[in-house]
Amino acid sequence: MWRRLVQIRRKFSTKLVVDDVVSRAKRPMRRAQLSSANRIIVKLGSAVITREDECGLALGRLASIVEQVSWLHNNGKEVVLVTSGAVAFGKQRMKHEKLLSQSMRSALLPNSERRDLEPRACAAAGQAGLMALYESMFAQYGISCAQVLLTGYDFLAPEGPQNFLQTLDCLLGMKVVPILNGNDVHSPPPQRNSDLQDVVSIPDNDCLSSLVAISTRADLLIFLSDVDGLFTGHPSDSKSRLIRTYYPEHPMQVSFWGKSRVGLGGMENKLNSAVKAVEGGTPVVIANGTKGEGTILDIVRGRPVGTLVASNGHSELTVSAEQLADQARSGSRALQGLSSEQRASVLHHLASLLVEREEEILAANQRDLDSASDLSGPLRARLSLSPQRLASLADGLRQLAVGEGLELVKRKVPLGVVLVVFESRPDCLPQLAGLAIATGNGLLLKGGSEALHSNRCLHSLVQEALQTVVPAGTVALVDSREEISELLTLEGKIDLAIPRGGQDLVRAVMEMSSGRLPVLGHTEGVCHVFLDQHADLEKALRIVLDSKCSYPAACNALESLLVHSDLLDTPAFTALTSSLKHNGVTVYPGPTLATLLPVPSPVATLGTEYGGLEVTVEVVRSVEEAVEHVNSYGSGHTDCIITEDAEAARQFLSGVDSACVFHNASTRFSDGYRFGLGAEVGISTGRIHARGPVGKEGLMTSQWVLQGQGHTVADFEGPASTHHYSHVSLKPSVDRGSATNHREPLENTVMN
Repeated sequence: MWRRLVQIRRKFSTKLVVDDVVSRAKRPMRRAQLSSANRIIVKLGSAVITREDECGLALGRLASIVEQVSWLHNNGKEVVLVTSGAVAFGKQRMKHEKLLSQSMRSALLPNSERRDLEPRACAAAGQAGLMALYESMFAQYGISCAQVLLTGYDFLAPEGPQNFLQTLDCLLGMKVVPILNGNDVHSPPPQRNSDLQDVVSIPDNDCLSSLVAISTRADLLIFLSDVDGLFTGHPSDSKSRLIRTYYPEHPMQVSFWGKSRVGLGGMENKLNSAVKAVEGGTPVVIANGTKGEGTILDIVRGRPVGTLVASNGHSELTVSAEQLADQARSGSRALQGLSSEQRASVLHHLASLLVEREEEILAANQRDLDSASDLSGPLRARLSLSPQRLASLADGLRQLAVGEGLELVKRKVPLGVVLVVFESRPDCLPQLAGLAIATGNGLLLKGGSEALHSNRCLHSLVQEALQTVVPAGTVALVDSREEISELLTLEGKIDLAIPRGGQDLVRAVMEMSSGRLPVLGHTEGVCHVFLDQHADLEKALRIVLDSKCSYPAACNALESLLVHSDLLDTPAFTALTSSLKHNGVTVYPGPTLATLLPVPSPVATLGTEYGGLEVTVEVVRSVEEAVEHVNSYGSGHTDCIITEDAEAARQFLSGVDSACVFHNASTRFSDGYRFGLGAEVGISTGRIHARGPVGKEGLMTSQWVLQGQGHTVADFEGPASTHHYSHVSLKPSVDRGSATNHREPLENTVMN
């Protein structure tokens, strides 16, 4: 049938242009693009609209579907329904008629001797009632509908496609919702008249929907069934996973099982029909229509519902999200098999590439800057690369390539596969790749779209360095947000997710993960500097200006300046505020400061992360009050006290509950490179696993190795024991990150 349809397509080139279909089929499609779909085909499976007893329709579900279709229709979308249900609706009526017409003797016959209801007769009896139901439901929203019954002739006969398309275009032009169904009354019974199967009958409504989508050049086809989508195994299997995206160009392992109790197609047929539709230029979503009240609208809005079957086109992403994770896992294991010297050679190679390809990298970065004219100053600063920044990145990579440590009983091993989502800053990419290589982890990266060209250029250098020893897929770059939403559901495939960016990004990653993956990061960087009454003015000026002005977009930049009340009427306070204003910093007074000095109205909220040349200035009366303020309005990132009073410094450092607390030093020192970590994957304000700048150690976990000579627990315990436990440390713990071996030891004990 498909081959015949192609022939018809060529014949009626005024309606279906083959070259156009081919070009549509090659377009890469992502969920975010589904919101722009105009012509939408919605196929309702029998299991969706049929009651559990198979007699009659599930009116509640059908009403919800009609409501969603009506909303789309009233918002300018062209929606075509392909519906099952006529047989079920007619079966209900025919059973009643059969009971009334049969004799008492036939009613008493065993079920095996009774004559079954003929499906085509049920379809004939049910079509009128089904359409009457649709008409009454759509009428509640002021919408008219029309029935169109189709057979294979309508697609394969000489004038069939043209007549069908003219009918459909006329109905849609008049704002009528077409309701399509295979004409089951004319269809031959299953497995009979097989020589006519491809001419007269359409095997099922999945096939019909696909034919309609291709013929009408639909923008989206939705299959609603009683299953959530395509799975790697049977849906009831706890190890089975929903496949969020399926690319026909790169088939995945999909599990198929039996058909539903009332349907004809089954999941395998749905996928086959979906692939045909995609080849014809229409993306498909297979989803569950039996649960939830907004499935259709969620799909059209681009939300991760069901399985998207779509073309990958010429996108650089040639594998699914799960395959990306599997490749990163394989690459991680390959890295673990390398010696420290081999991994160090990769890092040195990557560092050299950053310097040697400087011109290429900066050209790609300039393309991003040219396309980002609407970005704010702070974001543009994060996006920009420079020769100095590239040189700094190279130095950081070389720091990671150090000697091998000792191997003892308790040792450090890689987490496995880490997913990092970062915004704007392309310089993050080589840092993150270097840490993954140094620790033996697989890495999946998603950068901001504003840095697309810079990230692709830098990623190509990482792959070039990796390919000398391990697969390039060890460090993969993800292009679309859709893959991120799927990756964040891959429990067991990905071991840690790290959002590196603003609070909106961190919250979005946490929401998409929904607790499936551990997420490491911080939501805000509200850093404080407290100017104590015993502060040195010269130090204070240098520290405050550096903390605020050296890189105001950084998460470790000063956002809130606390001043001891004894300094308000002194030259020190005047000099400090004047210096800030001289450097272009806008000062917002806190509530207390606004009551003490003739200043503008106070800031609306304390604890704001500005990310630019702005700062809140507030007054406190003591170290204790400063500590309370920081713990109340800070984000637990980095906070500093400037004082020459050792006791005041001790109180502040011990009282502030932040990842980093400083005394007489700029908050900008809170950085993995400056801490000697070589690089960082981010800064964590949490208390579990890692805190502060997260370098190599944050990407490692522990493994216990016990080497014996036939020992058993019985040797140590019980009346016949010949040994006893005496845990003796053979070497002090090495847990300062001084070695890069993926088996870096922590400690060793012996049991006698």
